[in-house]
Amino acid sequence: MVESSKEELLQLIKRFGAYLSVKMSNFVPISLRNLDSRSAGAIAGLALAVVFTWRLLRSPSVPQRRQPKRHTPTTSTSSAGTQSNVASMPSGACSSSENLRAQNVVDEFFQPVKPTLGQVVRQKLSEGRKVTCRLLGVILEENTPEELQKQATIRSSVLEVLFEITKFCDLYLMERVLDDESEQKVLAALENAGVFTSGGLVKDKVLFCSTETGRTSFVRQLEPDWHIDSSAEIVTQLARFIKYQLHVSPTKLERSPGNVFSSSSLEQFFGLV
Repeated sequence: MVESSKEELLQLIKRFGAYLSVKMSNFVPISLRNLDSRSAGAIAGLALAVVFTWRLLRSPSVPQRRQPKRHTPTTSTSSAGTQSNVASMPSGACSSSENLRAQNVVDEFFQPVKPTLGQVVRQKLSEGRKVTCRLLGVILEENTPEELQKQATIRSSVLEVLFEITKFCDLYLMERVLDDESEQKVLAALENAGVFTSGGLVKDKVLFCSTETGRTSFVRQLEPDWHIDSSAEIVTQLARFIKYQLHVSPTKLERSPGNVFSSSSLEQFFGLV
């Protein structure tokens, strides 16, 4: 069968060559008319071979047959049900569903990223580099120097904020105490909480005094960007000298200066509660 096909193709090429030789004799230049029929047939055969080769190269490759997927009866049934439901749905409903899915993708992509606590601390403190902070009522559970004579307890919920402040700021802690034993209790509580290790705070930056006036003098000498205190009286006195202050107290100041912020706790001010 292959031999007969080749023979037929050869006869076709010969016939086509003879036909071309007759037609070309009418318009071929005189210098080319002396060619015999064999030469003309050879030229025609070459041209025909070129045409067949060109068409063969341009013909698209036969796509591979994809193996049909095997579906379980349950899957086929559910697929048929889904297709029937989609076919029965109006075009407006399909378009609305597609628009809703696209909108959900866009909303999810552009969802605002929640800032870290470190970023919140830096933003709240307005890039302040030096901070002074009272211990009683802010870092400690106790609220009076008399309570420190019995014990000193660190508020665990404030430690995370305290550690972040020490990463970006030069932090000084201060408090008024009635005796040396109270001072030792405070230092021991800070050390046990990891403030001097994980927090990076040194003991030399924990200051003690015996009067409220002494604490006010500490703050003015250090000239911090921020001072954090639980005493409304101290905050009012320092309002003229300190750029920013945070008054930590359950009750707000009646007349709060523009540079004084109020919060019930340090954690609340930085958005932890």
